[in-house]
Amino acid sequence: MSNKLMEDLQWRGLLYQQTDEEGLTKLVEDEKISLYCGVDPTADSMHIGHIVPLLTLRRFQQHGHRPILLVGGATGMIGDPSGRSEERQLQTTEQVEENVKGIKTQMERIFDFETENGAKMVNNNDWIGGLTLIEFLRDYGKLLGVNYMLAKDNVASRLEEGISFTEFSYMLIQAIDFNHLYSNYGCRVQIGGSDQWGNITTGLEMIRKVQQDEDTKAFGFTIPLVTKADGTKFGKTAGGAVWLDAKKTSPYEFYQFWVNTADADVVKYLKIFTFLEREEIEALAVSVEEEAHLRKAQKTLAEEMTKLIHGEEALEQAIRISQALFSGDLKALSVDEMRDAFKDVPSAKMVKEDKNIVDFIVEAGISSSKRQGREDVSNGAISVNGERIQDTAYMMTEADRLADEFTIIRRGKRNYTMIQF
Repeated sequence: MSNKLMEDLQWRGLLYQQTDEEGLTKLVEDEKISLYCGVDPTADSMHIGHIVPLLTLRRFQQHGHRPILLVGGATGMIGDPSGRSEERQLQTTEQVEENVKGIKTQMERIFDFETENGAKMVNNNDWIGGLTLIEFLRDYGKLLGVNYMLAKDNVASRLEEGISFTEFSYMLIQAIDFNHLYSNYGCRVQIGGSDQWGNITTGLEMIRKVQQDEDTKAFGFTIPLVTKADGTKFGKTAGGAVWLDAKKTSPYEFYQFWVNTADADVVKYLKIFTFLEREEIEALAVSVEEEAHLRKAQKTLAEEMTKLIHGEEALEQAIRISQALFSGDLKALSVDEMRDAFKDVPSAKMVKEDKNIVDFIVEAGISSSKRQGREDVSNGAISVNGERIQDTAYMMTEADRLADEFTIIRRGKRNYTMIQF
């Protein structure tokens, strides 16, 4: 089963750098292992850029291996210089603890914690937090030379702009993590994004120095950075990052993000993000080539991801909102669903007062003049909360305000405006 795993990872484009390809493949084939990936709690939610290593770890779990999920309660207080051109803002202990809680909840959606090889969650503050400065310098600072650390990409790339001693020492602390997990949990492999190569190899160096054992065999591999075919950054929208937290990015917005994937990217994302079998992905790839207008691959990607992160119920709601918007039948939606669906459409602010429909749409900037407004209404181009209004004498009243807060006006087929009161 597991020899197929490494082949599958290769096919999905999830293997970038490996410290010992042959040794790692043999280990994964011959033994059931523990392996880990770390996430620093820099926010109270992960975004979709964070989850590729975690989903890769989940693939190992499906093949009988045990994932160790490290939440960096200690490293989160320091800040990883990898992939950054300037220092991170330091966070308070309370902030970090709050962030750890949020991330734990999200990990529990992705991994199975109950079975024989159930995932284990650890917080590096448990072993780093009590370390004194003298212990850190004597027991670990002595093991790695400054020249060795300066040669690492994540440090070397920062030398010109400057790097504080705090961030410089980050890789030492992460190396302590790998050594701790190796000693206490039999953890043999660390995985991470491509920016983590320097940290991972430093961990292996520390294990060699601390264990002083000929048979010490630990490994590391990284996963390529996910990019879009047009070269722009993956996982960002006009509104910012796509978060896993439903309060920051609603399940509907999350679903829409994946549905809007370009044809050039969708097959790659199906391989990286979903647990669909190869045959199914290859069939969807044919669909992209031969019947792209059906967007089968995009819909499958959106369904798989929304179900994984938010569950079946949230997926059904996201599909219902999408269908209602497409058909224009807003009456099928609850007030909360409408609020969610129209969060990013153009909006206008108005005061709460009864007003003739024509005056209303002109004041909201929906029609350019009263003449145009009368024409739009009588032609049936205007809908209020999903109801078509064709009477130019119609009065907009409290009854048209949803939750007494907003009204949704549609002009034509697709032009929605949210009027906020």
